[in-house]
Amino acid sequence: MDGIVSISQRIAGIQAQLTTLAPPRPAAAGTAAAFEALFTRALSELAPAGVLDPTAPASVPAVLDADGVPADLAVYGNGKVPMSALAPVGDTGHHLWAPAAQKFEDLLAAAAADGVTIGINDSYRTHERQVELAGELGLYPQGGLAAVPGTSRHGWGMAVDLRLNGEALQWMRVNGERFGFVEDTPRETWHWAFYPDRVRP
Repeated sequence: MDGIVSISQRIAGIQAQLTTLAPPRPAAAGTAAAFEALFTRALSELAPAGVLDPTAPASVPAVLDADGVPADLAVYGNGKVPMSALAPVGDTGHHLWAPAAQKFEDLLAAAAADGVTIGINDSYRTHERQVELAGELGLYPQGGLAAVPGTSRHGWGMAVDLRLNGEALQWMRVNGERFGFVEDTPRETWHWAFYPDRVRP
């Protein structure tokens, strides 16, 4: 599934690049020769940038639906994403949506390079687990600590609950967003959600 999504994202990126590279259309620009010339030009400009290299990291942003959920996850439903559609986070035993897992591993490496240790307590949650936690912890809108089942970003593999000491929490608050991880839930300093559109170079 990840391979199909990656290919779809690359195709979307190439199409976007073709649109920006296209010269104003003369009357005869719809001919096969004009298309071939445009396509050849696009290939020559995109290949050096690694866009057409299947081993290069995907540079095309995820396609998000109106709720900010990646299209490749939305097809399953919150808390119903199969493990085959998720990626492991290193050797932690946790799983996230593949782009989130990669960015979180990058985040952990950057923190470690700064001498900061960040642990992970929770990641993807099935719908059943969300229901269990709602019963155990109470619902967030009612003063508890659990999201309404079916609405948690954990159910998309796009949130982690972290083990943070004071130094690690400060590091996350300064650096987390450049990796796409945002402290988006008041009262829960351990909860960090991944927003692909927040990732910074």
